[in-house]
Amino acid sequence: MSFDSDVLIVGAGAVGLACGYALARAGREVLVIEKGPLIGEGISSRNSEVIHGGLYYPTGSLKARLCVEGRRMLYDFLRTHHVPFDKCGKLVVATEADEEERLAGIMAQAEANGVEGMVALGGRQARSLEPQLRASAALLSPESGVMDSHTYMQALEGRIADTGGQVVLNTEFLGASPLPHGGLEVRTGPDEMTLTARALVIAAGLGAQKAAAGIEDYPQADIPKLHYGKGIYFALSGKAPFRHLVYPLPIQGALGTHYRRDLGGVARFGPDLRFVEAPEYAVEKTRVGSFYETIRRFWPDIPDGALMPDYAGVRPKLHGPGENQPDFRIDGPDAHGIEGLVTLFGIESPGLTSSLAIGEEVACIIAESA
Repeated sequence: MSFDSDVLIVGAGAVGLACGYALARAGREVLVIEKGPLIGEGISSRNSEVIHGGLYYPTGSLKARLCVEGRRMLYDFLRTHHVPFDKCGKLVVATEADEEERLAGIMAQAEANGVEGMVALGGRQARSLEPQLRASAALLSPESGVMDSHTYMQALEGRIADTGGQVVLNTEFLGASPLPHGGLEVRTGPDEMTLTARALVIAAGLGAQKAAAGIEDYPQADIPKLHYGKGIYFALSGKAPFRHLVYPLPIQGALGTHYRRDLGGVARFGPDLRFVEAPEYAVEKTRVGSFYETIRRFWPDIPDGALMPDYAGVRPKLHGPGENQPDFRIDGPDAHGIEGLVTLFGIESPGLTSSLAIGEEVACIIAESA
């Protein structure tokens, strides 16, 4: 049977485009559809643009493996395709002596995950790197950094086009049905167009659960509940105080409100974590007090009135308030029983860092099933 598309990917964010790039490199004809007017307008446009080392995640988890593999692949891609980045390194800080045991646990986890170059620092050593930092101890992750995620996505789009693939905007996924002899029939909007694909990848971020629910024969009980984890950011007026990324110890369900200096030299803090009923992107000025409280634990000298509302993002979390953060979900036919289909759920941090490795993972599943 001939198909209109070899592989159709739903979602033109960093992960969807990375899947398209991996599949195109594997010789597949790729079609990426995006309901919005631009690539990367969803989760990918509202994150920290941090390149994560892979410190925190349970050994053997998808997050641990794909973050470490993806980060190595990512730096190579950024260099090769002239995408701006800054391998500035990250300090994870304990601000009190009673936090140092948790810091040691993160160090052990990082080493178990194969993270290169980790260094345990005393408070004086940490302050020699960042004189304005308050820390009783710290970990240095030299493999961490920041990047230009939009230029990265443009580069991925370009590589897909170079292989004859397409990224089609303003095209919404409406549903799909498995075909009797393999492949899927896919329905798209706004004009109710139908086309066939040998394989289908759902990389729709906040829309992944809705997309999966629209696939005929998909086991509805296996679709994880979506929780909206909102995080806001504040920018600093004035000179950036640190060169390194600075992270406090993780909070339950997230890495905590951290500091970064972006590629333009602007200092930003965030995101916090608050669960909301639906995506919304207001930056509530009333939350600035909690930001000052958090920041002053590791930067006591932040001036009053220095924080300005910046932007907000919403993460597609698979856990609710008070629950631990679960692993990525990359479900192939072994999970849902539909040949040629891969669904991705809960691809939040470190999804950007992991994106190229996620793409390779998806390509392997597709190679085995379609």
